[in-house]
Amino acid sequence: MTRLADLFANNRAWAERQRQRDPAFFEGLCAIQAPDYLWIGCADSRVPANEIVGLAPGELFVHRNVANVVRPDDVNCVSVVQYAVDVLRVKHVIVCGHYGCGGVQAAFGPPLDGPLERWIYHVRDVRSAHAIELEPLADPATQWHRLCELNVKAQVQSLCRVASVCDAWRRGQELAVHGWIYDLRDGLLRDLGVSVAALPG
Repeated sequence: MTRLADLFANNRAWAERQRQRDPAFFEGLCAIQAPDYLWIGCADSRVPANEIVGLAPGELFVHRNVANVVRPDDVNCVSVVQYAVDVLRVKHVIVCGHYGCGGVQAAFGPPLDGPLERWIYHVRDVRSAHAIELEPLADPATQWHRLCELNVKAQVQSLCRVASVCDAWRRGQELAVHGWIYDLRDGLLRDLGVSVAALPG
């Protein structure tokens, strides 16, 4: 239990640092949140969304899951998207994957047990759809690297089919969807060039 106690101690120290920097910090957080961005990222503990884009609490609405998967039939994910688009009126939705993603790597391996396999199956689908591109690549690490990118692109396409996103575009709401990838080796983000700002034709 010592480690849990450490988390509470860390929290108290963090809260005190925030108050020292800005006495009104927590009062400001209690105001209605109005972020411009929704971040859909991987649950990987090495990819802290707010930190890598330099945004403070309240400036980035976040949804995370294994391998940053977006499924129109995933009630959790589409509820977050609907709230972000309809209530918060975010202007940008960013799907961000990362190189070295264990969820993506699992799509190259044998079937897993339980609900994790049902989840990874969506990434396996992306791998199968791009088998002609992936199979000739030199080594497993290169294939993994490329599938991390292809998975982000596939999830952007899936996000563009989510009802609340389509409805926002139909009513002329300012909204763009982006696909980015984060490199654990240097801490830098890369835009994969798949942004969409209107209903696909």
